[in-house]
Amino acid sequence: MGDLVIEAANIVKDFRLGASTIQGLRGLNLTVERGEFLAVVGPSGSGKTTLLNILGLLDEPTSGKYLLEGVDTSRLSDVQKANLRSRRIGFVFQTFQLIPWLTALSNVELAMTIAEKSDRMVRKRPREVLAQVGLERRLHHKPSQLSGGEQQRVAMARALVNDPTIVLADEPTGNLDSKTSEEILMVLSRINRELGVTLIVVTHNVDFVKVAGRIAYMRDGRILKEEAKAR
Repeated sequence: MGDLVIEAANIVKDFRLGASTIQGLRGLNLTVERGEFLAVVGPSGSGKTTLLNILGLLDEPTSGKYLLEGVDTSRLSDVQKANLRSRRIGFVFQTFQLIPWLTALSNVELAMTIAEKSDRMVRKRPREVLAQVGLERRLHHKPSQLSGGEQQRVAMARALVNDPTIVLADEPTGNLDSKTSEEILMVLSRINRELGVTLIVVTHNVDFVKVAGRIAYMRDGRILKEEAKAR
């Protein structure tokens, strides 16, 4: 077994709905090695986003244990989790979640400011990562002046700017046409391959099966099977 970034053991997540309890995750087990590209594939309602929220410290499991780089996250305070999120986890969302009145550059700079990076790094690093995702000529454009694919590239740059341990992507091509989806897919694959970033994507898009190093198939709050691929 290689260097494990994620160890999730017997994760259960319940949601209260009136007098009823809905099981989002049902004893899920998952390990992810440093530098992996894992695609979690399954239908709507299978628990993919619930899993991602727990891995990203946006939510807590009802029971089970989640270790991030060997740290038992159940022992962390809310402040410690927030600090860990801002410094070690990058997020890419289906809806981009860019601040509309800020330029591409400012959106990425803000992520570094929140993580309390030095002024020198804030001046330099965002430009580097925007160039890595092919947006060096679009630094001063606001989201409304960018295509959907360009907005998602800004979101990817924002996720990468603090050199996270892992990047978590929730349906990153869900709002894009097929050609743009393929472009984003290739950018994510290149980021994983060239930068060694651990990448976990939850998706309906079966095209991710073509490029991910490992695929986990989810249904009804469980991982039914996994497939490892030769990269």
